[in-house]
Amino acid sequence: MGKDKSDIIRSDTSVIAELLGKSGRHIALLIHVNPDGDAVGSALALVNLYRKLGHHPAVVSPSDYPVFLKWMPGTESLINFKKQPEVALDVIKQADLIFALDFNDLKRVKELNEAHQAAQAYKVLIDHHPDPDMAVDCMISDTSVSSTAELVYRFIIDTGMKAHIDKDVASCIFTGIMTDTGCFSFNSSNRNTWETVAELLDYGIEKDRIYSQVYDNFSANRMRMLGFCLNENMEVLQEYKTGFIWLSRKDLDAYKFEPGDTEGFVNYPLSIRGIRFSALFIEKEDHVRVSLRSKGSFAVNTFSRNHFNGGGHLNASGGDSYLSLHDTISRFKELLPQYIDQLNDYNE
Repeated sequence: MGKDKSDIIRSDTSVIAELLGKSGRHIALLIHVNPDGDAVGSALALVNLYRKLGHHPAVVSPSDYPVFLKWMPGTESLINFKKQPEVALDVIKQADLIFALDFNDLKRVKELNEAHQAAQAYKVLIDHHPDPDMAVDCMISDTSVSSTAELVYRFIIDTGMKAHIDKDVASCIFTGIMTDTGCFSFNSSNRNTWETVAELLDYGIEKDRIYSQVYDNFSANRMRMLGFCLNENMEVLQEYKTGFIWLSRKDLDAYKFEPGDTEGFVNYPLSIRGIRFSALFIEKEDHVRVSLRSKGSFAVNTFSRNHFNGGGHLNASGGDSYLSLHDTISRFKELLPQYIDQLNDYNE
């Protein structure tokens, strides 16, 4: 099946190339709340690139990012709004260019929404999620690619800056692609993804070291929390080919939760024979974060959009519930009979 051209938007990047042709530009790289490897990798790739060109880039995040990403080159440029709100807002206000990376709806940047809208900078969106809903000067949106990091690599080439890619830039891009494909287990059937990775290897990236830094870099508390979840907080509903895990705030406190500790938890039910749909419910201070994953054609982005104020990809999505944790889980289970035919329409 060919690509749906309606899912590919590529604005002319010549204005950006012209703006960056003069050194000393102030650049804000804005990423979404609870940023993942793709968001951080995409932003830091551009940080390292633009520093070499004499610009002043800084990453602005609505919240902290996972410990297992803090080895990445350029992380000292990341400003956490929760810890440095005035600095974060000033970076956005003073920017000549603002990049929105790995999100396409300003709801994903929480308190930074108004600052982005008010800024006078030239605004760029680079993202691979469907249905972009942001007013920007330049939009690069393609749902067919593996990750925003892969799009960033193509963007660097399109703006004539491939000669400035080095090992640090390539390592950040590879991290984004690797994490957003689950180590190439999904969103990675496009030939272009593998060609991109092959080109990144030519820059001398240490693939095995990057993998170890990301996936062999968890705390003992995180491992114990995972064991607790699988043993005490997982329910499997074979009749609906569904499994889910939940964590209350009490559970998070008991295992000294740090950002990124629940990374990958939502995937575990999918490794159970016959399970096609999985969910993770995490109780936050004022809402429940819902993460959804699926196999085959079951569209969790549609499920999330319809029921949990969310969106995302066909097989990987997220949303929020403003019910209690108990009521959110009950609501989720009540919805499953509506989807029984779709959930059963799948062969292992």
